[in-house]
Amino acid sequence: MSPTPRTPNTPLTPLTVERIRADVADCLGEDPADIPVDENLVDYGLDSVRVMTLLELWRREHAVTAGFADLAERPAIEAWAPLLGAV
Repeated sequence: MSPTPRTPNTPLTPLTVERIRADVADCLGEDPADIPVDENLVDYGLDSVRVMTLLELWRREHAVTAGFADLAERPAIEAWAPLLGAV
């Protein structure tokens, strides 16, 4: 299940490491506690379609400007956090 979508009147919120982890876990059908921030997410079932799904969510909900190649190059939450502007 995806997080509640933003409406036009909802302000953009900063993306956090915790939110990235929760969104990845949701996408994979896992508990966030089971998703490490420092390991390759491909080993947990993340594929290119899911990366694109997450990226579109973060673009819409958090105005992220990172590209797919940036995330695919190092599929780990700790690598993604600075690329996604996480606070």
